[in-house]
Amino acid sequence: MESIYEKNGNDAVIARINLLTSETKAQWGKMTVGQMLKHCTVAIDVAFGTQPLKINFLMKLLGRMLKKKVFNSDFKKNSPTAPEFVFTGQYDFNEAKNELIQKFSRFSKEGKESIKTLDHPFWGKMTYDDWDKLMWRHMDHHLRQFGV
Repeated sequence: MESIYEKNGNDAVIARINLLTSETKAQWGKMTVGQMLKHCTVAIDVAFGTQPLKINFLMKLLGRMLKKKVFNSDFKKNSPTAPEFVFTGQYDFNEAKNELIQKFSRFSKEGKESIKTLDHPFWGKMTYDDWDKLMWRHMDHHLRQFGV
């Protein structure tokens, strides 16, 4: 796995994002390409400390129990997601894509300093390496979902 903090790895993910078009269809799941772009952007906002999540005690416990397994394997198709990450509207494709690229590129431009949250509401205590794995695997999962 490449690193989101290194320019080459970060650029490789952005190149895959740039392969998407407004007409790209999901190979599984319910999201449109625009909804997926918004979903991924908000997930990044959690790392930047700008997207709060409301997680109940039982879900916090579940997240901490599953963290090691999830962070060390590919995400499963049709996995559940927090309500804050569910987008059902129509979104301007170019705006959503550009916002995601701009935010994802911060990981390589600012490095580990881009991460502002080391206590994830669901996963618990996070290291910079944990964020690297989570963001990489999450982006890879959704880019594979859309065939890129």
